[in-house]
Amino acid sequence: MIDRVVVVGAGIGGLTAAALLAKAGLDVTVLEAHVYPGGCAGTFYHQGFRFDAGATLAAGFDPAGGMTRLGQALSITWPVEPAEVAMRVHLPDGARVTRWADPAAWQAERLAAFGSAAEPFWRWQESTADRLWSLALRGVPWPPQNPADLARLADTGLQLAVAAPAHLPGLALDGLRPVATHLGQAASRLRQYVDGQLLISAQATSQHANALYGAAALDMPRRGVAHVRGGMGKLAEALADAVRRHGGRVHYRQRVTRVARQRSGIYRIETGKDALFEAGTVVFNLPPHDAAGLLGEDAPPSLHRAMLPADGWGAFMVYVGLDDAVVPAGLPLHHQVLVREPLGEGNSIFLSLSLSDDAARSPAGQRALTISTHTDLRAWWRLFETDRGAYEAQKAAMVERVLDAAEVAVPGLRSAARLILPGTPVSFQRFTQRSRGWVGGFPQTNLLRAWGPRLGPNLWLVGDSIFPGQSVLATALGGQRVAQSIAQGLCWAKHAPGQGV
Repeated sequence: MIDRVVVVGAGIGGLTAAALLAKAGLDVTVLEAHVYPGGCAGTFYHQGFRFDAGATLAAGFDPAGGMTRLGQALSITWPVEPAEVAMRVHLPDGARVTRWADPAAWQAERLAAFGSAAEPFWRWQESTADRLWSLALRGVPWPPQNPADLARLADTGLQLAVAAPAHLPGLALDGLRPVATHLGQAASRLRQYVDGQLLISAQATSQHANALYGAAALDMPRRGVAHVRGGMGKLAEALADAVRRHGGRVHYRQRVTRVARQRSGIYRIETGKDALFEAGTVVFNLPPHDAAGLLGEDAPPSLHRAMLPADGWGAFMVYVGLDDAVVPAGLPLHHQVLVREPLGEGNSIFLSLSLSDDAARSPAGQRALTISTHTDLRAWWRLFETDRGAYEAQKAAMVERVLDAAEVAVPGLRSAARLILPGTPVSFQRFTQRSRGWVGGFPQTNLLRAWGPRLGPNLWLVGDSIFPGQSVLATALGGQRVAQSIAQGLCWAKHAPGQGV
C-alpha cells in the first residue's frame, strides 16, 4: 500500500507525475471527472470541430527543451511541428510585431518595432531568462520546504556565483522588484507589448509582475513553440497512454468527492460514482483551495489558508468554426490583439487557429479557432446567481466585443463563422471542476505566491499553483519535480529501519 499513488485530475502536471511514477514501478491510478484528459489544456469535440478548451500555445519542444526531455524519458513521440512564428502581436496603434522563433529574425523585428533604445531591456530579459530556465529544467526546489530543498538551493546559488558572479546582485534585486523597473521610461509601444505578453504568461502586467518570473515568462516564444496536430489535448492523451503503458490506470468520469486519511495513514478516496480507492500517497492536480475542500477536516495546516485569490482571473472564451477561405495563406496560427487599456475584458485577446491541413480538428474546408480574454470571474458569477437574463445579455455583448478584436487579426472572420460557441468562468467550473472557473494560476507578483508541492504527509500538489506556474511546459516541469520527490521518499521509506508496507 505504501507505493500506491492516486492522482486526482488528469491535467498535464498530474499525468506527467503519474507517468513517471508508473515508470518507476509504483502502483498509480489517475482519477479524472471528465471524459477526456488535459483539463485546461484539453481539446473538446463539438459539431464536427475539436476546440482547444483553454491553453493553445505549446512550448518546450526545442532539442534540449523540457517537453522534449520528458518525451524521451517516457518514450513519447509528441504529435508536434516546430513553429517558425510563435505569434503575431497587434498593438493599439496598428503596429504588428511578429514573434519569430529564429533569434536573428526576432532581433531584427524588435529593432524595427521598438528601436535600439529597447535593446538593453531585451538583453536583460534574455540573459536572465536563460539562467532561470536552466534552473527550472534542473528542478529547482522553489519554494523550499525542507532542509534538503534549502541545501539544493544553496548549491544552486553557489553554482551561479561561480559561473556568473557579476549577475548575482542583479538577480537578487530582481527577486524583489517588478518588470517595470527595467522598462524605465520606455515608449508606450514597448510597454504595451510587454504588458500584453506578461498578462497571458504571468497573469500580471509589468507594474506588478515580478522581474525574475517575468523575464522567464516573456521568454516562452524562445522555448521551442510548436503546433500540436489534433489539438492540445493530444499532449495529455500521449501522457495518459504513457501511464497505461507503464502499468498505471487512468479512469474517466470519476469525480473525486472526498479524500479522508485513515488512522493507518492510508488515504481513502471516494468518487461521485460510489467508487472507492485507497492509496499511501495522493497527488492533487487541482488548485489548493479545491484540494482543501476534498480533504475537509483532514486538511493539513498548510491548506487552512487556501482560498481563491482576490486578484485571480477567469477566462471568457469564444470557440469559432470558420471557413478556411477567409484565412490568408501563411497567416501565423497564434495572435494577440491589444485594443486599448486596461487590458482584459475584450480589450486584449489571444486567438489560435488549427493547422490548415489538420483534418482531425474540423470539417473539410473549415478551421477551428479558439479566442480568449481575461475577465473578472466574480462579476460573471454575481450575474449568473442573481440575474440569469443579465448574464446571458453580458455573454452576448462580450462575444461581439471579442469578435471585433479578432477581426483585426483575421479580417472577415465574423462573416465566415459557421459556429460561434461562447464560454464563461461558469463554463470553466463545469468542465474543469476548478472553483468559480479560476484559471492561469496566481498572478506572479512576487516569488512567494507559488505553493510548495508538499501539502502534508504523503499529500502533494501539481499544476499551475506550484513553481514554475502556468503553461504546459511549466506544469509538466512541476509534475516531474513532484514525481522525483515522491519516488525518493518512498524509496527511503521502504529501506529505512523499522519501516514496513
